[in-house]
Amino acid sequence: MLLTGTEGLKALTTAYENGHALPGFVAYNLETVQAIVAAAEATPGSAVLLQAGSSPFKHAGREPLMRLALDAAAHSSAPLGVHLDHSRDLEEITACLKAGYTSVMVDGSHLPFAENIALTREAVRRARDHGAWVEAELGALAGDEDISTNANASTTAMTDPSQAAEFVAETNVDALAVAVGNVHGFTTTPVHLDLARLASIYSAVPIPLVLHGASGLPEQQLLGALSRGVAKVNVNAELRRAYLQAVNTQLPTALPGSDAVSIWSAGRDAVTEAATRIITQLTPRS
Repeated sequence: MLLTGTEGLKALTTAYENGHALPGFVAYNLETVQAIVAAAEATPGSAVLLQAGSSPFKHAGREPLMRLALDAAAHSSAPLGVHLDHSRDLEEITACLKAGYTSVMVDGSHLPFAENIALTREAVRRARDHGAWVEAELGALAGDEDISTNANASTTAMTDPSQAAEFVAETNVDALAVAVGNVHGFTTTPVHLDLARLASIYSAVPIPLVLHGASGLPEQQLLGALSRGVAKVNVNAELRRAYLQAVNTQLPTALPGSDAVSIWSAGRDAVTEAATRIITQLTPRS
């Protein structure tokens, strides 16, 4: 079931009010789309965000992946939003909104503060015309969205709580992605979130917060973030690793007979298992 933008925002707000989070899973191809949908269907009652965005478009092509994600969500029994992740391009945002995306992330984190506000405000205006909700980012995360690079959070600009309050007031954005020590991808040293900073941001802004770079984050840190306003958690590297490990295990058996289907199936099943576990972790059951 493809959620409307209004339904997706309500699910996000409900998570925010109840101290849990919606998972935002990044999909790159047919198998990862299918795996995310299967995980959503295996955990009834949990809204899930299927993120087919700017970076995966470079691999699969915007139109094919966009249509694949929307069609998969529409034909699923689970409540799914389709989300554009990390877009810096208003044309791309508009194309996805017109296609039926229920939410978009406009990423102006690379811009000076005033320019980030201007870009975000325009994205919000366009999204409102299509009934979609908008996530923006303030602060900058280290690391690559597609490859784990052992990023160092100390080299990035953390989100300033007072700036966050001004940013939200000026843009009317619906959710804010923050930089509080989180990084894209896995690292060899443990990631430690600045939970005090996160608590200050939570107190300063009246909207749900978003945590990118949650793959491999210790559970205690993750739960600490959920209790401080984080209501959407992005997961990418953890799913990629599950896929690749399954392919690596299956490859010796598949290679002699050129059994590509068994490779794709193994990867898909591994992503389903990982995503199901994460959904359960983020949405405590009564």
